[in-house]
Order: sequence, then C-alpha cells, then structure tokens
Amino acid sequence: MQLPLSVLDLSPVGAGVAPSQAIRESIELVRTADALGYTRYWFAEHHNMANIATSAPEVLIAHAAAVTTRIRLGAGGIMVPNHAPLHVVEVFRTLEALHPGRIDLGLGRAPGTDPVTAAALRRSDDAEVNRQLAELLAFERGEFPASHPFSRIVPMPSDAPARSIWMLGSTLAGASIAAQLGLPYAFAGHFAMRHAVDAIAHYRARFELSAALREPYAMLAVTAICADSDDAAARLAAPIRVAVVKNRTGRRAPICSIDEALALRVHTRRARDRRRVPHRRGDRRPGQRRRAAARPGPRYRRERADGVDAGPGSRRAPARPGAHRRRDGVTHSS
Repeated sequence: MQLPLSVLDLSPVGAGVAPSQAIRESIELVRTADALGYTRYWFAEHHNMANIATSAPEVLIAHAAAVTTRIRLGAGGIMVPNHAPLHVVEVFRTLEALHPGRIDLGLGRAPGTDPVTAAALRRSDDAEVNRQLAELLAFERGEFPASHPFSRIVPMPSDAPARSIWMLGSTLAGASIAAQLGLPYAFAGHFAMRHAVDAIAHYRARFELSAALREPYAMLAVTAICADSDDAAARLAAPIRVAVVKNRTGRRAPICSIDEALALRVHTRRARDRRRVPHRRGDRRPGQRRRAAARPGPRYRRERADGVDAGPGSRRAPARPGAHRRRDGVTHSS
C-alpha cells in the first residue's frame, strides 16, 4: 500500500530572510504540492517564534485555496485555547463555503507559544481547554441542549458545515480525545516521535465510531530531508539540529545557513545541549531520494499510520514528493 503524502508548513524563517518572504514562499510551495499530487497542505499555528511565520493559518488557507485547484487545505492546527469557539466554527464554515470539499480543520489543545504570549492571546486556563473543545464541537454539530443559552445560536454560513475535523496531539491524552470523539487523529511526530507508536496504538484501540468516521484514521507528521546523496542530506539537516537545540534552550532565532550550522556543531560540541536532541533522530529522515521513497513503508506500518505528513526545516530541499512536507498518512513538517 502506498501511503498518501501531505505537507505541514510552518513557513520557516531563515537567517537574512524576512518573515513576510517566508510566507510568500509557502504560497509558492503549496502551488508545487498541488501540481505534484500531494493530498493535503496544512499550516501550523505558532506565535512569537523568530523562526516560524505561520501565526494566522486561516488567512494562509484562504489564499492558498484561491491559488490552487485540487489539494486539500487546512490548519495543523488551530490552537483551541487561543480562540473563541464560535469564531473558529464560522471562519472554517466560511472557508468551506468558498472552497467546498477542500478544507480541513485540525484542532490542537496547546497554545503553540510561550506562557506570556499565550496570556496576550487571552488563553484560558488549561482546565478550560477541553470545555472550549466541547463547545466548539457543539457549535459545529448543533448539539447544545435546548436549555443551554447558546442553543439558539446558528453559526454562519449555516449551510456550509466544517465536515473534516481532525484532532491533533503528541501525547496519549490527545489520542484518547480523538478516539472518544470518533475523529481522525494527526500525531506530531516531527517533535515527539518517541511517543508515536504508543499514541497511535492507543487511539486505534479505543476508537469509537461516529457519524464523521466509521473506523480510525491516523496521520503521522515527520521531518524529511532529501538530496542526491546521504552526505548532502546530512548537510541539509545541520540547520535543523541547531534550531532544535536553540528552541529547547530558549534561544529561538531564524534558522541559520548550512555553513553556519556546520561551523557551530552545536549538537556535538556541547554535551548539555546534545542531551536535548537524541530522541529526535528518529523523526528526521535525511537520505537519498530513492532511498527515502523506499523507507516509509515498514516504518509507518509499525506505527500504523494511514498517511504521512512530511517536510523539511528549510526551503533548500527539492520540491518533490518525499523531499517536501506532507502526505496523508504521513505529514512532513516544514
């Protein structure tokens, strides 16, 4: 079985590149993914990160849908704590009305940022996230009880429901919620691959069928880097290794160049930092194009993913399937 491939885009910002240029490059990349036959193209939501420009995924979805013809567009995801549930439903119903059958709404329970920025976004307390999620789904499905004050509210446009809702996660908690709600599940393997097997197995074992989905469906996000040789792919991976260390030590910055990353050798020279990245080795897939095309099968059968979302950490990798971001059981992150 050939896994469907999709793209997860964070609009990575490289050193010397304006964030606005990174966003424009994302639009060019989605055109390429559409032409190459990728299944989905999702934009992440992050805030106050110098190396990630996707702070408004719904806007990017609207523009990307307008300049493509076939590929599904979505959020990977909308961070529920940052938004009013009714507004999220109406935004994605509007997108569905404009681009019928092409819009996905991925929902995440984290803020996608640091605590101070989360407060600036008027994020609710952690204890409220599941309530917000339940409220969002109740608005979309019209499931408020008659006695509820929101029962008379009809999200508009009322005739364009958000039909494709996904649950995102990187832990067993997200897997449990996706299973209980009967939603498709997208696992964030691009930063938590060590939990992928357990989380997807947990989701499948506890899945409850729903009107939206009759059987479990899981998508796995991975980081994939391809080049003409293993050595060249390893060079392309160097900036990502540096970025991982900087992110985990609170030193976020635009993604450095390959030469700068190789000169720094952060991941090998500093033992304290090196301990922060070993578990990520399993989710990056540097290697030759031909070999990368052959590798996914056994790996994702073991993790039991129905699709892959794949992508690089910079724009230097070729825009070809397996070299850029994401496919439908596997998603490649950018």
